[in-house]
Amino acid sequence: TMPLSRHTGQLPESTWTLGFREMTEPWKGAVGCLGVAVFFAMTIGIISWQALEQPPEEWVLRGRAGGMLWERRRGALVLRALPAGRPVVAIAVGSVPAAEPPPPRDRCWHDGRQFCYSWEEDAELRLSLQPPAASGTECYGVRWTPLRPDGMLKDCFSMANVSWYGGPSTRAQRWPLNSAQSPTQPFVTGDLSTNPDGFGPVLDRYFLGSTGVTVTVEPDVPLLLSLESNQHFCLETPGGGEEPLQYLLCLGTDVAAAHRHTGSAAGPARTLPGTALLGSPIWRYQGQEGSAARIKRGLRSLARRLKRHHLQEGVVVLGERGTAVLAATDHVPSERRKRQVLALVEPLQLSITLSPYASITSPLFLQSLHRGEAAEYWLSRQPRPGDSLIPLLTTWKGQLCARLNATSEVALGWYLARARRLRQALGATYVFFEGVEGNSFLEQDVPPPAQLAGDGYTRALAAALATLGNGTIVSAGARSSHLPLFIQMSPLHSDWSHAGLKGLIPSVLHYSLLGYNFFIPDTVGGSLAGDAAGDPELFVRWLQIVTFLPVMAFGSPPWLCCDSWVLNLTRQCIQRHRDFVVPLLLKYSEEWQSLGHPIFRPAWWLSPTDPTAFTVEDEFLIGDEVLVAPITEKGQMWRDIFLPGAGHLWLDTSTARVFDGGTVLRNYSASLAEVPVFVK
Repeated sequence: TMPLSRHTGQLPESTWTLGFREMTEPWKGAVGCLGVAVFFAMTIGIISWQALEQPPEEWVLRGRAGGMLWERRRGALVLRALPAGRPVVAIAVGSVPAAEPPPPRDRCWHDGRQFCYSWEEDAELRLSLQPPAASGTECYGVRWTPLRPDGMLKDCFSMANVSWYGGPSTRAQRWPLNSAQSPTQPFVTGDLSTNPDGFGPVLDRYFLGSTGVTVTVEPDVPLLLSLESNQHFCLETPGGGEEPLQYLLCLGTDVAAAHRHTGSAAGPARTLPGTALLGSPIWRYQGQEGSAARIKRGLRSLARRLKRHHLQEGVVVLGERGTAVLAATDHVPSERRKRQVLALVEPLQLSITLSPYASITSPLFLQSLHRGEAAEYWLSRQPRPGDSLIPLLTTWKGQLCARLNATSEVALGWYLARARRLRQALGATYVFFEGVEGNSFLEQDVPPPAQLAGDGYTRALAAALATLGNGTIVSAGARSSHLPLFIQMSPLHSDWSHAGLKGLIPSVLHYSLLGYNFFIPDTVGGSLAGDAAGDPELFVRWLQIVTFLPVMAFGSPPWLCCDSWVLNLTRQCIQRHRDFVVPLLLKYSEEWQSLGHPIFRPAWWLSPTDPTAFTVEDEFLIGDEVLVAPITEKGQMWRDIFLPGAGHLWLDTSTARVFDGGTVLRNYSASLAEVPVFVK
């Protein structure tokens, strides 16, 4: 076909010019307005055409099981599962201007396993398909790199239609963590008794979503975390740094499968702590500590009373001050002192308490100064060129203190030798190390040395303490769940709130999910002041829960708070714990060692696709075969119970009635003397 002919001539210049000159001013204005209107109409048309032509989401990286899309409307990355395109997680991007959504243009187009895009002067995004950590999963690496010195990187993970688990422990622990609230702060362990708005003593850079997604942040990335209740949680890097924000997204078939794959991934060998403690109730000494004589009288009195009430087995725990007072009696020969203390508590065992802190007025610290060893033994500020090291002073239990230098082999060797010497001198079977949590440099806004960034201190000290043997208890854990250590849980309030009894089961599930299965819960009834202190009902309901946990710990003995009925119940619970619970824990500890599965499991472990199971926070499983559903509401004698695992049958151990799994028992009876326990 021939092309259509087109007239290419131009209007005669003289005629056009003359006509325009002869136009009146109003006509000139009208023509100008018409031109502007045509321009705007064309602009709106182009924008409308682009909006209609461009889809709201566009694939940027696609694997076999799922893929990453860019959502233009809100500037978010969306992970979808294939083939149905089920949404798994939405990540709102706060690192770049929201008004500048990137086109689906790939800056590393030569590699089909990556997607790259740069926002000039802001940040660069690199997505990559990663080798799966375990079979059955598909993983995507996400790496943001700042392109300007004051750049801040921030990704927020939506809680819409996703229940999230893992991450930090908090003062009022929730399960899932969707209802938790926390301002932006460094993601490091902390002491909740001194900083209730901070993060607690056990955390991990690992988040698990009910849609079958895991988020694992690179260990060496400086990290801030914020939690906005029922909205999102956000990962951030501190502003002004050059470090990237880097994490791994892995997609599993469901929430339980995703966590099983994580546990089975290659890692350090998991080692059990001393399992003899599992069958031994703990009795905390709360008597006078003013002198060695008073402590000995108090220990003798406690041991006599326990024996009188037929509770003479277990461990008596002496606090840090009492330990220091007994340790200071250096004039008594070691072997004789050991026999004296052991005779006070026999047939019970003794646990002593130490910390990595030393008061600046203590002989321990003053001697190190005198010998010129302070810089080697204690954490120090980084000196200016030509200056000497100055100890980094901090507060511990109201005193100005120095803190052990956990990066110095000399300091650790000295500290561990001292701990062994005290343990032997006092005849202690167990040693509890408190004050392991926290970053002293961050607390004082002082730049830490590289090896102590984040939770470097907690990790270094825990690794050193694990060499003392399997009778060691520590107060914190960060990437140390494989070590043969017991973890002491945070103190709880003596009340029915999530800061008290209601927070106990969420804490159990949180600790176990992160691999810390061998924990010691707070004392029965709570050790912090609360509005229900001394309440016999609270004591009983608390006792019924800890019966099914690794260790039973007591502060106030039952004969001080309650009548003889509660005392008899305490004996029965201790016996049930020893005969029924401990064998279960030993059985499932083998599964934890080989596969990494938690011993204490949430309801969704057996019902991983049932939305009802995602928010059950007042029940827990021991392995796959025992379900514990206690009462956590004051005055309540019944409760609804979710029985997980459709297709399974559950037997009530009290009534021998059998029920179908995957159902909810409404208004199930649980008198004050009962705790509903089911066997699969």
